Amino acid sequence: MRGEPPEAWFVYLLRCGDGTLYCGIALDVAARLAQHAAGKGAKYTRGRSPLELVYTEACDTKADALRRERAIKRLSREAKLRLCAPSPSRRAAQPRRPSDPRP
Repeated sequence: MRGEPPEAWFVYLLRCGDGTLYCGIALDVAARLAQHAAGKGAKYTRGRSPLELVYTEACDTKADALRRERAIKRLSREAKLRLCAPSPSRRAAQPRRPSDPRP
């Protein structure tokens, strides 16, 4: 619509209860996760609960999100796991309690 900023599309990765990963796109990731959890999402995720959202990435357009989804799906499992692993910079930015052991 005119005058309104375009909505961002998101690429997301879910970890299924059996340890497999599922990649998809959505405008509203929380609503899409709820659809998957209710068995109304992709056939792949049905019967593979619990589902855990492990990665999201914002894209400017639906076309960009579809391209990124395709690129992620082509990655090896190990590369996908690295993609959704916490980055060292995020871990360093999290406050530690004095009783927490050093990483």
